[in-house]
Amino acid sequence: MLEPLDASPPQSPQNMSELVGAALLIEAANMGDADAQYELGCKLRVDNEHVQSDQQAFYYLEKAVDQLHPGALYLLGAVYLAGDCVKKDVTSAMWCFHRASEKGHAGAAIACGSLLLKGVEIPEVITRFSTTGKLRKKGGNIKQDFLKLAKEKFQIAAEAGNDLGFRWLKHLSDGEKGVQTKINGMEFYRSERHGLVME
Repeated sequence: MLEPLDASPPQSPQNMSELVGAALLIEAANMGDADAQYELGCKLRVDNEHVQSDQQAFYYLEKAVDQLHPGALYLLGAVYLAGDCVKKDVTSAMWCFHRASEKGHAGAAIACGSLLLKGVEIPEVITRFSTTGKLRKKGGNIKQDFLKLAKEKFQIAAEAGNDLGFRWLKHLSDGEKGVQTKINGMEFYRSERHGLVME
């Protein structure tokens, strides 16, 4: 839990309203409001001498992630990808980015699409019931068509008005043959190594 706010008298009416605002934010977060949890987690990520900010920030961000708050999912994905305050975990980052992009978060869609183009797979726990645009592994496991999935993610960003989403779609459209060869080359390597076949 958060430590009590500093009880020293406020210097001005503005400080008093800031204290009241902070108290209301903490109360809303503790009552389970995902937006408040996300905002509090963001505020606690900055250095604050009065609280153990990293652990508390992570606590509130995880609470918002449990409710699939897109901003919290994106931020937690970035934390996992960078290994900031946690062990670097690209799979967890990809899960967060994918889930946030499904909720229309443009930044998460760009991050997810970019990781897909690098060959990072969407975790099986998400793709287990989907069969569109996939490669099938002998034995029935599903593998992903990275280029198609990346385009879908960049489309989400573009639909949200994100310029980078439009740029990625244009880049992939302009050089699709070259990118497709590269992706297929990567998939061919994986096919030889892991026994994958195209559907």
